[in-house]
Amino acid sequence: MDYNWLEWLGYLASLIVLISLLMSSIIKLRWINLVGSSLFSLYGFLIGALPVGLMNLGIALINIYYLVKIYSATAKKEYFKLLSIERDSEYFNHFLNFYKEGLKKYTDPSKLKTNTYEVSFYILRNMVPAGVFIGSKYDENTLKVELDFVIPEYRDFKIGSFVYEESKDHFLDKGYNRLISYSSNADHIDYLKKMGFEEKEENGKKYYEKLITK
Repeated sequence: MDYNWLEWLGYLASLIVLISLLMSSIIKLRWINLVGSSLFSLYGFLIGALPVGLMNLGIALINIYYLVKIYSATAKKEYFKLLSIERDSEYFNHFLNFYKEGLKKYTDPSKLKTNTYEVSFYILRNMVPAGVFIGSKYDENTLKVELDFVIPEYRDFKIGSFVYEESKDHFLDKGYNRLISYSSNADHIDYLKKMGFEEKEENGKKYYEKLITK
């Protein structure tokens, strides 16, 4: 048997497993790790290393088990809820500190701690605080989105759709039928467009606008 390609199979499996550990998304981690552990299991059996083959086969089965659980839960109706952020909330400050590196891509976390904004709430997903929304008054009917942040594990656009479509009455009831956002982050801009924001320009400065109707 030509062991040269088997050696490369082992390297490839190792690389895929390593890449899986870099994933912030649990689903991506499970899928990529499933591929890596399956290849490692095959590698182990082909070279006659039964402990390697059996252990990685077990890891592959564990990944399959959890993926089935994840997709079974996803198929069920998920529960979303908006929860207002209290001023001087200790939890809110902890949230900002914990995710400050991710928040820096969109804003300065230290400026948000006072929480003196007209609209601010957590987005709960199955009772887990999965995101934060903060908006300030821009004019009588316009709310400027200061922060719309979802933690990495829940970035699948479901929360955005819940906020901007299913919960639009929350903004209308407060007198806002227009949302605007200023952003230079390419990923955030792509997200805004998926949420129905349109690119506009005023005084040479680009911004993104979403009109809300009943």
